[in-house]
Amino acid sequence: MSNKIQAIRGMNDLLPDRSPAWQYLERQLRSLVDRYDYREIRTPIVEQTALFARSIGEATDVVEKEMYTFDDRNGESLTLRPENTAAVVRAAMEHGLLHNQTQRLWYMGPMFRYERPQKGRYRQFHQIGIEAYGMTGPDIDAEIILLSARLWRQLGMAEHVTLELNSLGTPEARAAYRDSLVTYFEAHREVLDEDSQRRLTTNPLRILDSKNPAMAGMLAGAPQLLDHLDDASRQHFEQLKSTLDAAGVGYRINPRLVRGLDYYSRTVFEWTTTALGSQGTVCGGGRYDGLVEQLGGKPTPGVGFAIGLERLMLLLDTLDLIPAEAHGGADAYLLAMGDSAERNAIGLGERLRDALPALRLQVHCGGGSFKSQIRRADRSGASVALILGDDELEKGCLTIKPLREDGEQQTLELDDAIAWLDRQFP
Repeated sequence: MSNKIQAIRGMNDLLPDRSPAWQYLERQLRSLVDRYDYREIRTPIVEQTALFARSIGEATDVVEKEMYTFDDRNGESLTLRPENTAAVVRAAMEHGLLHNQTQRLWYMGPMFRYERPQKGRYRQFHQIGIEAYGMTGPDIDAEIILLSARLWRQLGMAEHVTLELNSLGTPEARAAYRDSLVTYFEAHREVLDEDSQRRLTTNPLRILDSKNPAMAGMLAGAPQLLDHLDDASRQHFEQLKSTLDAAGVGYRINPRLVRGLDYYSRTVFEWTTTALGSQGTVCGGGRYDGLVEQLGGKPTPGVGFAIGLERLMLLLDTLDLIPAEAHGGADAYLLAMGDSAERNAIGLGERLRDALPALRLQVHCGGGSFKSQIRRADRSGASVALILGDDELEKGCLTIKPLREDGEQQTLELDDAIAWLDRQFP
């Protein structure tokens, strides 16, 4: 007997009972970006490997260990996108979107990273991202942070997330800081774990992100990047904080926040929560003013963030914030009894859908006794069963039977039944 083929580990099916909750979240996200007039961009899920190696950084964990990379039939190295900012920049440059203009863009779709699957973190995962280009000031940094803050309020979870801020300064200031950091870590090499010792020569700033409790004391005494900022970056950061203060958005300065990708500069931020245990980051982003030039374009400032939707959905589930109507199910279930009624039920369903565009209607198919059809109606989640018998068909009526709440069964003329359904399911 042959083995059954199963989904690849860390790449999960989204089953029908969960789809309505995802559709609810996606509607919330789409309505939010529309309110800020950000425009959608869609890029391929496969790009040239060099795009990510040049943008993310050769020495990052993503490029070194996590990318799905393969050679195509022409021998060209291709990669399933591990993130989408680099792809958005590539598309914007290729199609002339950055030439003497500003852009506010957003995307949503799957990303791919080979890492150990765990709750809220998968090998195929989904992100929504916000990208803004051509604006240098801290006002656009503040706008995208305020946009994310509005999302938490819209989803009812604002009290469960905390904004953490830091500034990475310019590449020049960060290089000077890197030297002092390496000197400090070299003096404490015996405390560094194996991963941190490897990063010491490749990406020492990432050591600050270590969650190893044995290194916590040593990391607390490490030099802070905020003490090495250039004057322009320090002024940018102070203006950003003042704007957030004026808007009433609270935050915590986290001098160890560096983000995981090499292209960040100046502002970096994360929204974190304690409701998910160690997997506490639900949104991360910042400014990447050098990325366009790094990929061969003219110097163009950029800022943005990304949210992992699996983790956000996990947080909504944990906090019980998925509204009842987002759990799916029909509003009404139309069943038929009698030969003539069965022949006309599908057509009646179409008439009801024409008259009631908002109605979620399931029409019974497959015959069966009245009792079995009522069981199917109940399992559908519908609030009411609509019963079409030969008598109702002859008289131009429809019987409405409540399934979820107390109420009397009633038989109404078809137009009156449509009016009743319109009131109940607007």
